[in-house]
Amino acid sequence: MMPSAYDINTALTAAFVVTQVLWLLSFLIEIYIFRLPTNIVDMTGVDEMPEAAMPPIVVFYPVLDELESTMHTTFRALSQVIYPRDKLRVIAIPNDNDHATIASLERLRAEFSFLEILPIPPTSDHSWDLVWHNWQANDHVYWWHRGPRAGVRDLPPKKTRQLIYAFYRVAEANRGGPDFLVNYIDADSCPQHNHFRAAAMGIQHYDVLQASNIAGNLNDTMAASFHAFDHMTWDGRKYAHFTADGTQPYWMLGKGLYYKASDLLELGGFHPWITIEDPEVGLRLWKNGRRLGFIEEPLIEEVPRTFAHGITQRKRWVAGFFQTLDVPLKELGFTQLERAKAWLLFLPCLSYLIAPIGIPVGIWAMVRLIEGTSPIPTWTMLVSVGNAVAYLISLFILYRTVWERTDAVLERKIDRVRYLLRCNPFNLMVWGLIWVIPIIIGWRMFLHDGGLVWERTVKVNANEQLIMDKSENHTL
Repeated sequence: MMPSAYDINTALTAAFVVTQVLWLLSFLIEIYIFRLPTNIVDMTGVDEMPEAAMPPIVVFYPVLDELESTMHTTFRALSQVIYPRDKLRVIAIPNDNDHATIASLERLRAEFSFLEILPIPPTSDHSWDLVWHNWQANDHVYWWHRGPRAGVRDLPPKKTRQLIYAFYRVAEANRGGPDFLVNYIDADSCPQHNHFRAAAMGIQHYDVLQASNIAGNLNDTMAASFHAFDHMTWDGRKYAHFTADGTQPYWMLGKGLYYKASDLLELGGFHPWITIEDPEVGLRLWKNGRRLGFIEEPLIEEVPRTFAHGITQRKRWVAGFFQTLDVPLKELGFTQLERAKAWLLFLPCLSYLIAPIGIPVGIWAMVRLIEGTSPIPTWTMLVSVGNAVAYLISLFILYRTVWERTDAVLERKIDRVRYLLRCNPFNLMVWGLIWVIPIIIGWRMFLHDGGLVWERTVKVNANEQLIMDKSENHTL
């Protein structure tokens, strides 16, 4: 039997009410986040900072099947940073069976003498005993001591495994020496000239540091513009509020971050069984009292040029977020309130799921209102007006931030205007609908324990010209 007009109107009205209430809740979460205080690294006096006050920094560079040209661009950027060379190590950590990447790194080392190469052997190699001994003696490594993978040595072949091996090897070699900062970047990450000095300034006041990120190729394609906008909203507008004077759980952004080696040793390094390592290690550091500081000067990176590659990247993020907010919160001893606050980091992303239903029923409700036949309760219409006003205000603030931040990678104002036009409200609505795809795929990956093999984001050396121009202008 076909549903009656009354049944359809009732269902559409219910959908409108539910979606508007959910959007209201998402805006309230955003208000909560943006009311949190920020702990920004103060760069005052950075040029006068004595070298003696600058800690040793080890930069790990995990790579897999990378273009030699992409790595060359990153090393060119690293060669321009201002930091004592005897206190800065750059260690590439490819898998030992990634022969093409290792050959590229060997050629690049001839040009960039600071580069070290540490191939990562399979976990069956006896040199991994150093890791197993450390984990066995450390109860913070809960995945090693408890759960279905307790004592499992066959770690999944991905970035985290490379970081684990490299970190313990370097820490062991440094035993008895001064504490050093651990930093890692992606194959395409290009630090600006004060990146490491900002860490030296910040670590005097905070235990953990995170730099913002910005895409250098944000006008390459429409897909690149959308992908870059995620960093504008997350890194550029929101992330700094997670510092919150230590009151808000946080996670890391996967690159441009700094840990004290002593903290990583004490707390067990990186969790290998989560798709991405940065959310869980951030929550573990927070739970153990480590304060986070935020570096405003962005790390320049490359975003995917195609929607397919962007979905591949984002589905892994989503899977990692779901995984982190499950068993780890229990193992880390989060209280119910702390769990709720940790979930607040992720819920704004899940709000994209409202749009596929909320937009069409919103259009239906508007048409019925214009016709004068609206069955929608008055209070719900008031909520929808409030949501619309909140959305417009948030867009205004966000576009102002985008205009300011794009100056770091776009010299011409016309290019900055072009980017804003690409990311107009209608296109952002479309992008929000596309985001539903990686959320659903990431949820399925979480349910089926997926994401354990490194599915790398394709890099195409999109920022080479930008980095060359900055180097020539001495602005990197």
